[in-house]
Amino acid sequence: MGFFSWIIFGALAGWAANLIIGGRQRPKQGCVISVLVGIVGATLGGFLYQLATGEKKTFEFDFPSFGVAVLGAVLLLAVARLLERRR
Repeated sequence: MGFFSWIIFGALAGWAANLIIGGRQRPKQGCVISVLVGIVGATLGGFLYQLATGEKKTFEFDFPSFGVAVLGAVLLLAVARLLERRR
């Protein structure tokens, strides 16, 4: 994927993960934070996918890649929220 594709893909994955984790009472995220959460989540999801299956995940604009990216972003947000509540 190209640079702009990663930004769009990351924004969508970060937005979807924020909807899943937060529900209606979720704190609002800006576009930049959604993109960063999505890209880091996609990287985390790809790493976990590789650990679980032994296959390397290549990210394209398709539903399996989007699912892996969203799951990684959900995991990232869940850990961040747990650490935030501990303070």
